[in-house]
Amino acid sequence: MSKRAVLEVIALGVEDAVAAQAGGADRLELVTDMAADGLTPPVETFAGIRAAVDIDLRVMLRLADGFAVGDVERVVRAARDLRDVGAEEFVLGFLDAAGGVDVEAVERVVGELDGCRWTFHRAIDRAADRDALRKQLDGMPGLDTYLTAGSGDGVDDGLSTLLAEAARGGEPGYEQRILVGGGLRLDHVPTLVSAGIDAFHIGGAARPEGWGGPVSVAAVAEWRAVLDGVS
Repeated sequence: MSKRAVLEVIALGVEDAVAAQAGGADRLELVTDMAADGLTPPVETFAGIRAAVDIDLRVMLRLADGFAVGDVERVVRAARDLRDVGAEEFVLGFLDAAGGVDVEAVERVVGELDGCRWTFHRAIDRAADRDALRKQLDGMPGLDTYLTAGSGDGVDDGLSTLLAEAARGGEPGYEQRILVGGGLRLDHVPTLVSAGIDAFHIGGAARPEGWGGPVSVAAVAEWRAVLDGVS
């Protein structure tokens, strides 16, 4: 039997987290302010969710809309505060003005994580050169996942890129797991799984009422059932 695919769900609070776990999520991405595409949640939100569920939590380190780091020391302090209350997995990614990876900012923040596992998020989909970004981050401590749609415009446009990157798995810069998210639909899943991709990230797809409504247990369970059926 093949390994169970990972299903990661965006959670904004305890209600979301409990519903996502009940529906079969393996992991949560914790954020606030989806109007800005997801920013670092308050420490209290993390602590409440950590107490409410027992699945893995990856916490966003991003303090402003866009992909520039902004005040890197504020990001470092946020990481430190979250570590102090028990956060062990993170999500981050910073680009410079030219669309290259801001290696200095990434290294500064990752240095605070003390080897914790982390995801480089969809900043890769806005990078000037995805391959160069991956190679520049190769060997970065704790980096085990890229969250990507293959394109800044979503999975429909990025599908060929995702399949090409999956085919390079194991090469330098391509050892990390591909976590597909961003306009992801259930009908994309069989093609992605057949290419060897085994991790999927949903936000709006878990919320039938939109971002103003909570995560739906039934919606998450439908994704879980599809993933279990094809993986």
